Amino acid sequence: MRRPPQEVFDACRDILAAGSKSFSAAGRLLPARLRDPVAAFYAFCRVSDDLVDDSDDPAAALAALEARVGGIFGGAPGDHVADRALAWVVHDHRVPRAPIDALLDGYRWDVEGRRFEDLSGVVAYSARVAASVGVVMTILMGRREPAVLHRAADLGVAMQLTNIARDVGEDARAGRLYLPMAWLRAEGIDPEGLVAAPRFSPGVGVAVCRLLDHAGRLYRRAEPGIAQLPADCRPAIAAARFIYADIGRVIRARGYDSVSGRAVTSGTDKLRRLARAAPYALGRGAGTPYDAPPLDEIRFLLEGLDEPA
Repeated sequence: MRRPPQEVFDACRDILAAGSKSFSAAGRLLPARLRDPVAAFYAFCRVSDDLVDDSDDPAAALAALEARVGGIFGGAPGDHVADRALAWVVHDHRVPRAPIDALLDGYRWDVEGRRFEDLSGVVAYSARVAASVGVVMTILMGRREPAVLHRAADLGVAMQLTNIARDVGEDARAGRLYLPMAWLRAEGIDPEGLVAAPRFSPGVGVAVCRLLDHAGRLYRRAEPGIAQLPADCRPAIAAARFIYADIGRVIRARGYDSVSGRAVTSGTDKLRRLARAAPYALGRGAGTPYDAPPLDEIRFLLEGLDEPA
């Protein structure tokens, strides 16, 4: 497949910069060889998420998105810059369809308004909307070994759990709830009542704290995998790890109240986390043993990874 003109990738980069300030900051550390493929992939993620979220008919939007993905993998993408760029990336990097389908499955769960009784359900959702992204990113970097992909999935889930902890109030006001409902009930909180009238309480804080604690364990599990990435990719992924984990620090400093307002990190904070990523260029890796088994909820993402796209 012929590579699209550079302006297509430049447009994707603009979409990425507008949609994810945290990843955009870390992405500046990516090697030049990956900036276009990563911009294409993230632009498609951003555009597809907005397509479903902003639609008056989300089910129809999801069906249209599935057709677009079929075109991308069939070598006949639509006219949107993200579709054109991703079709080339899929072909050039042998990206399998499983993680992209998983991403769409996550959108479907949102359209269905799914809620989760326990942590495993939240992790299964996170596997679809975030671990899938980590798997594709790792493939773009040139690593397809299952052990490396396991740690990438850990990092993706950790980031999504951090997002959920940060957005409790914002999600509830949109009619969504991602905290485990069993955790809320254990604190005497009616999950439906929290969505109907979002307000912070100590019990909500306990659930947010538990989610951040689990995210922290996954951030630590993910660290050894960073050292297994190509040397020129390690600083960017380490930076993303530290920048996202720092959101948890801010939430904790707010007394775990992510209902009354949204935790944000400053530009100075991001620069500090970027500096912490520098040693990873030397192959630094710490944490749990590298051969820790994958999370049960992400195993399906690894299907067909040795097959051409």
